[in-house]
Amino acid sequence: MNEASGEMERLPFPPVMVAVAGASGSGKTTLAAELARALGGLHFSLDTYYRDLSHLPLEERALQNFDDPAMIEVPLLASHIAELAQGHAIERPVYSFSEYIRIPDETETIRPGAVVVVEGLFTLYFPELRPFYQFSVYVDTSDDVCFQRRLKRDVEERGRAPESVRRQYDATVRPCGLAFVRPLADFADLVVDGTDPLDFKVELAINTMRKRGLLASLDSGIDLRK
Repeated sequence: MNEASGEMERLPFPPVMVAVAGASGSGKTTLAAELARALGGLHFSLDTYYRDLSHLPLEERALQNFDDPAMIEVPLLASHIAELAQGHAIERPVYSFSEYIRIPDETETIRPGAVVVVEGLFTLYFPELRPFYQFSVYVDTSDDVCFQRRLKRDVEERGRAPESVRRQYDATVRPCGLAFVRPLADFADLVVDGTDPLDFKVELAINTMRKRGLLASLDSGIDLRK
């Protein structure tokens, strides 16, 4: 906080806003994180903007379809993206993915960098968000590759049974990906192959942004090292 004004501090200039979208398991999170690192910016995930389900029993919360964009609290998300785009810090909600609830009375202060890389399934889905982006990337990865990546993650990192992962993927993840996520490639400035090497995708995105004049003030600080 700025003690004199009582307002959240802000950057002296508006950041470059970049969107990274793609299906679950496409590699969008890895690309967004590395792109933010290379540009010295902020990696901003949409995951904490799932609606608070604390009014439901835990058993019912676990059955909700988190691959449906209706599960995102769009007004709050849009207001926070607008604040970041103006260089303002925000108080982002803290979400418990094990309990499917917002942590009561707890937020995280997020300060924008010179570049804000907004990443998630639905970064390009909501019309309210698209006007804030100067550049957008869609990570195009086949369903077979996406499933294998998700299977590996959920079994190794989350302790889930393979058959449970398969059921969920077939029941909600893939159908919602086809309905809500894959059409978003049409809104992207750049479509990359999710199976290409990470450094190639990062360099391609940065070079495209540079050609558009988006990185003129940042070029001396860009780091493409692994």
